[in-house]
Amino acid sequence: MIITHHGGQCIKVTFGELTLVFDPISKNGSLPAVRFGADIALVSRNHPDMNGVDEVTYGDPSSPSGRGKKPFAVTGPGEYERGGVVIQGFLSKSNYSLSKNLAVKPPSNLGVSPPSFVNTIYSVQLEDMTLVHLGALADTELSQEARESIDEIDVLFVPVGGGGVLSPAKAHELAVSLEPKIIVPMHWSGIGAPESLEAFLKAAGNGSEKVDKLTLKKKDLVGRDGSIMVITA
Repeated sequence: MIITHHGGQCIKVTFGELTLVFDPISKNGSLPAVRFGADIALVSRNHPDMNGVDEVTYGDPSSPSGRGKKPFAVTGPGEYERGGVVIQGFLSKSNYSLSKNLAVKPPSNLGVSPPSFVNTIYSVQLEDMTLVHLGALADTELSQEARESIDEIDVLFVPVGGGGVLSPAKAHELAVSLEPKIIVPMHWSGIGAPESLEAFLKAAGNGSEKVDKLTLKKKDLVGRDGSIMVITA
């Protein structure tokens, strides 16, 4: 498995011939749009910085050549399976970008009241590992369903940076409580406060590793206990 960070909350995971992406950046986002194809696209927040499903579509999927690739897109809570990848989405809330022209108010039946907006936490099981992406999460109080279902996390992607998502201190507090083997901070690159990564690492206080990509096998997780890996964007 190879994990790369493409700015904001966009995380690309490649395993074998499959590519999965969390929160692809759209052409209308505040960061440069992504430019790669994916088999599975998971969107935590309906916002241009995170909902670029079209940008991870290869070519024209309807062309006679059959060379186009349209991703299997997941945009909200529920249980899904695709190509041996098992996905669970859990309802939570985000305050990221409350501007009316960018934010989409949640349906009243989802239990998230304005001024907060729907955010989906994703738990993904693949290659005998569990990845959890917290999206643009605003609150450390997770639902009972999420707390009970998210267990034995191998890699946790946590937003840091404030501005509608977790502050660096709260992000660290939540990350530690979930007891993952590896913690990967995100959101700090491009859309978070410039000093947010440094503040998060200071709150952690136990050192970190910086890499341009994270290559993982199950055996690499032995002995890991909340290790912080900064994947540069």
